[in-house]
Amino acid sequence: MRTRSTGGRSRGSGLPKTAVRTALGLALLAVPATAVATAAHHAPAAAHRAAPAVRAATGLDDPAKKEIAMQLVSSAENSSLDWKAQYQYIEDIGDGRGYTGGIIGFCSGTHDMLEVVELYTKKRPDNVLAKYLPALRKVDGSDSHEGLDPNYPKDWKKAAQDREFQKAQNDERDRVYFNPAVKQGKADGIGVLGQFAYYDAIVMHGDGDDRTSFPSIRKRALAQAKPPAQGGDEKTYLNAFLDARVWAMKQEEAHSDTSRVDTEQRAFLRRGNLDLHTPLDWKVYGDSYHIG
Repeated sequence: MRTRSTGGRSRGSGLPKTAVRTALGLALLAVPATAVATAAHHAPAAAHRAAPAVRAATGLDDPAKKEIAMQLVSSAENSSLDWKAQYQYIEDIGDGRGYTGGIIGFCSGTHDMLEVVELYTKKRPDNVLAKYLPALRKVDGSDSHEGLDPNYPKDWKKAAQDREFQKAQNDERDRVYFNPAVKQGKADGIGVLGQFAYYDAIVMHGDGDDRTSFPSIRKRALAQAKPPAQGGDEKTYLNAFLDARVWAMKQEEAHSDTSRVDTEQRAFLRRGNLDLHTPLDWKVYGDSYHIG
């Protein structure tokens, strides 16, 4: 289901993590013993209040959580947890977006495949895909293969053996999809599961200005519930967001199977696993997956 909107994708970077333990330690050294004793008396309540902040400190951009995110997306996009095997993936799946390829389904008809090849060419000017740049610019926005057939898929797979091309795919994924999702999720005060729900939505729908894009899905959710950053309950808000996501998916036949929400993300939410702690068990399109 490697499809997404073409217009107005935002780009950004994940919010930096903040460390406060050193500052707190220095502050405690300057506090009189009686004050420390008083603070200790109220420690349970303080710890309870701080719990959400501690839980949210590990975001989807934590390396271990990001690896899980990539496996979850790959289970839906490629029926495999081996997301790194998808650098070489390429085919036309008949969704009107031309060739689809790579780790999250960059498309020749939705501009991001062109951006990947352009980025790769900046680093490796004599690469095997550079000669296709004029054709990729010409077919951008359509499902045409003009200037790409018959050797483009073969050359894409060849390029995928180059670590520089793999890095280009990683960098474009982060810049256009992953980082904006994590940044918005943290701003909304949602944890790892919520940030993943945002990321999966941007991968499929893009963050343009049409009614099924990520910003529209989020706006639809906000009309039903407040996120934690606005004083709302996280589970209630995430249910509203997933409801809005399912609605958006059903607007297009290619997305009509909503199991990546129903038996994956919603399953984690029902179990209260807001930080995607392992082990994880889920189903997509009827297939079962497990991360231990």
